Amino acid sequence: MRKWVYTFADGMAEGSAADVALLGGKGANLAEMSRIGLPVPPGFTITTDACNRALQDGEISKRVRDQVDAALRHCEIMSGKKFGATSNPLVVSVRSGARVSMPGMMDTVLNLGLNDETVEALSEQSGDERFAYDTYRRFIQMYATVVMGCDHGLFEDILDEARESAGALRDNELDVDDLRKVVKAYKHAIQDDLDETFPQDPKEQLWRTVEAVFKSWNNPRAVTYRALHNIPVEWGTAVTVQAMVFGNSGPNSATGVAFTRNPSTGENILFGEFLVDAQGEDVVAGFRTPDPLSIVSDKPGASMQERLPESYKTLISLANDLEQHFGDMQDIEFTVEAGRLWLLQTRAGKRTAKAAIRIAIEMANNNVITRQTALMRVDASSLDQLLHPSIDPNAQRKIIASGLPASPGAACGEIVFSSADAVAAKAEGRSVILVRPETSPDDIHGMEAAVGILTSRGGMTSHAAVVARGMGKPCITGAGGMRIDKHNKALVAGGVMLRGGDYLTLDGNKGQVLEGKLPMVDSELSGDFATLMAWSDAERRLKVRTNADTPTEAKVARNFQADGIGLCRTEHMFTEGERSNIMREMIVAESEEERRAVLDRLMPMQRSDFIELFEIMQGQPVAIRLFDPPLHEFLPKDEDSILKSAKALGIDGAKMMRRVEELREINPMLGNRGVRLAICFPEIAEMQTRAIFEAAILAGRKSGELVVPEIVVPLVAYNAELEYIRARIDKVADDVMAAHDQKIEYLVGCIIELPRAAIRAELIAQSADFFSFGTNDLTQTTLGISRDDASTFLSTYLRKGVIQLDPFINLDVEGVGELMRIATERGRKAKPKLLLGITGEHGGDPTSITFCDNLGLDYVSCSPYRVPIARLAAAQAAISKKIQ
Repeated sequence: MRKWVYTFADGMAEGSAADVALLGGKGANLAEMSRIGLPVPPGFTITTDACNRALQDGEISKRVRDQVDAALRHCEIMSGKKFGATSNPLVVSVRSGARVSMPGMMDTVLNLGLNDETVEALSEQSGDERFAYDTYRRFIQMYATVVMGCDHGLFEDILDEARESAGALRDNELDVDDLRKVVKAYKHAIQDDLDETFPQDPKEQLWRTVEAVFKSWNNPRAVTYRALHNIPVEWGTAVTVQAMVFGNSGPNSATGVAFTRNPSTGENILFGEFLVDAQGEDVVAGFRTPDPLSIVSDKPGASMQERLPESYKTLISLANDLEQHFGDMQDIEFTVEAGRLWLLQTRAGKRTAKAAIRIAIEMANNNVITRQTALMRVDASSLDQLLHPSIDPNAQRKIIASGLPASPGAACGEIVFSSADAVAAKAEGRSVILVRPETSPDDIHGMEAAVGILTSRGGMTSHAAVVARGMGKPCITGAGGMRIDKHNKALVAGGVMLRGGDYLTLDGNKGQVLEGKLPMVDSELSGDFATLMAWSDAERRLKVRTNADTPTEAKVARNFQADGIGLCRTEHMFTEGERSNIMREMIVAESEEERRAVLDRLMPMQRSDFIELFEIMQGQPVAIRLFDPPLHEFLPKDEDSILKSAKALGIDGAKMMRRVEELREINPMLGNRGVRLAICFPEIAEMQTRAIFEAAILAGRKSGELVVPEIVVPLVAYNAELEYIRARIDKVADDVMAAHDQKIEYLVGCIIELPRAAIRAELIAQSADFFSFGTNDLTQTTLGISRDDASTFLSTYLRKGVIQLDPFINLDVEGVGELMRIATERGRKAKPKLLLGITGEHGGDPTSITFCDNLGLDYVSCSPYRVPIARLAAAQAAISKKIQ
């Protein structure tokens, strides 16, 4: 019989950490902890296969139900308690658990199995009536909100009224009579809101919760998270049911979260928070600001180390055991019940890029893991966190509030108070800071849209903190000195009132909230980062070039140790100032002779640009693309602008109007551009070619470096096109070398960005020294999708599962990738040593880089700030092949 449910208990388990695909991260790690004898409350896990089957069938099968009943009986035996009993009742928690941590999944339901009878039994068993009713009211609130769909605010309002009536500041100050009233009010609120009574049957509670977990795999926030992190829908989620241990059972009980190392810095010290007389959701939800685990000077007597010293010692020992066993930093959830410490979960802890690098390198240097494992441990995409500016240290800071530095980095943007406003602002191209009392999984859209997150409540392990660190966004939590006026959309802090649209700057490293828009400076990358890059370079086969059109971009890329320039888009050199005016003169010219005269004025400017690029790259290859876009892009569009431009150039307005109309195209992307333009107006290509060769000779003489320029012909579909332009290039090269009495090497190649070019690569390769895959346009022409218009429907495709990945972010391996494979095989059949690279935006995407490495390309080229990402991703691709 197929196994759908796996049990675990202290000292035994039916699964292990290797079963993560089947049991999810929570279930697999609980099984592993149980297997090695750590203190874990007994429980069982319903598999991801059961989830997928239930979603497919629309119901949970009888076989799954029977196996759950058997596992529940096993849990009763191991705990010595009975589910639903009126004496010594078993109470359980129910948690979702995909194979990777997903903040978008359903919230945990604690204390399941309580009803009007079992709460009395729990009271008698514990000898603490107040504890029993506090636990019951928590369960009703969680179950009604998470499973039944009640508005969370209903229960918060009731609890606020109860505290106010009792004169209590915190929930744990309410006495048993207060809590009985709260429970009664909760049940009335459910009846009024849903016209449904709160279920008293523990089995019904359990099955409805399991069904809710399964369904949550496809809720909007889970779908969004999967899309953001490329998680396949077929993975499904597991459900873990576990006997409760109670951290809210008095002053010698507690709950908390611990990281075996600091997840922000990577420092090798236990890091985390806890709350006395509380349950786990109190810590992660951010409703109460927790206390530190270790002693801190500004909170004397508050730490776990001081208040529960024996449990703290045990936690330190178990944390070390877990890190050594798993060989990675662990994120641990724990509960202390009446002085005994229990572990409820462990997983590889989310960490900042800075921390990930430090942890990986320290563990490798201490022989806990290998260097190759260390490189595989760092998410290449996460390096983006380290590659962008921070606040200028010379900037004048006006600190209006301070909180916990939950996620490092700096961000500046307009204030918004809702996730919906954040999403709308991003769509308009505005940078925003999402300001909330606390965040919940429902805020994932807004957190993704915002450049930074600020909350007035919560701690270092709250939802906002964990998700922001995972996203690599600056986040400050627990900024208690500020007040959010939701109704008037205002933030009051430090004697200042700021409204939506006003600017804030966040310093996530120091936990400072700063008024206004502060200047930023580039980060310095050295130390551990430099070590990681050196290890990456020792492993990778692929070269990593950059796409750079200006000296500034080239310098950034060179600082990041790019292996050359894979794409220089020369048209970007004609968009500003005097050059744009000369370019317009050339376009409006009515004869080749007139155009050549104007181009003679542009040539020295182009030559100067290329000399600077060659000098910056110090002998590294520089691939320069000939002019690509349609000419009309350089002309004004509306009549007033056309007439003003004509007047500035001293050209007849009617003449320019006529020329604009002549060049107008219905579909410019598929119009007269690239090689077509060079064939129609070869004088443009000849001018650029002359500038390239003269620059190469002059730069080489000045620096003593060998300069080997690569000339890239765009949008080739026919070999005849490339033959025609190559003949012109070779002729200009001969003329320049003769004039300067110097021979230089050079390469001429083309961009493969049309399906026909890929299919006919064997023929085209006869005229090419290299192929450069322009996957931006190749994706557009293969799929028949305009990248500029795709956002209107691709998000719907992703949400509905029509596609799993955005093809403009992650290479469409099955379509575009197959054309690349054809071109590679056929091109190298004609010319075995044909140089091959990729220059589309996919050149900086780690999953696309893995495909390029497997395909046997020679290099990838990406934007300057993605060069380190590509270097690490290329190393990881090489390592993956070795360990397969």
